[in-house]
Amino acid sequence: MSPSGAAPEAIAFEDDVLVEGCRRGDMRSFGPLVAKYQDRLFNAVLRMCHDRDEAADVCQEAFVRALEKIPQFHGRSRFYTWLFRIGVNLVLSRRRRAKVVRFTSLSPEPRFADSQAGGLAAQLPDRREPDPAEAAMARDTHRCVLAALEALDDDFRVVVVLRDIEDMDYQQIAETLGLPVGTVKSRLHRARTMLREKLGDRLSQAKT
Repeated sequence: MSPSGAAPEAIAFEDDVLVEGCRRGDMRSFGPLVAKYQDRLFNAVLRMCHDRDEAADVCQEAFVRALEKIPQFHGRSRFYTWLFRIGVNLVLSRRRRAKVVRFTSLSPEPRFADSQAGGLAAQLPDRREPDPAEAAMARDTHRCVLAALEALDDDFRVVVVLRDIEDMDYQQIAETLGLPVGTVKSRLHRARTMLREKLGDRLSQAKT
């Protein structure tokens, strides 16, 4: 759903008007774009870098770069997709420099539980007053799922985050990552296969 609950077409038109204002030199038009997308960008970046301060720095840098590069934005994708691509590239660049292979836990959210990634944990019992043994098993399984996600390489993990957590379609992911749609689909398929394998191993270890 769009940040304001409006139709995507209306949001895109509104963004186009604001972007055009920025391109004409009216920097006041950039403020509404920041207000509209800063929370969503921050939450998405936080899922990838696991540190609130770093996520805030990345978001600030992403908006600064977007403002600097807005004359180069020609509307071939939606503004948010373009902005998100800047943010993702900043996160991945920092992670490559730091050589840290870790994403934030996809903390318990209803959306995660209903996503395809969350669906890999089919063993999770429902939440209708589970007994203590079921609750303990649910926590262990949830930790196994998150550990399996965190163990994926960046290239695979990011497509799972974008598709199953951010609800982006294949075309949006392709635009965000600068990849062909076919590459996105094959990478996502491979990522889910690795998740199933890792999850199976971790669940087996947890039971022993």
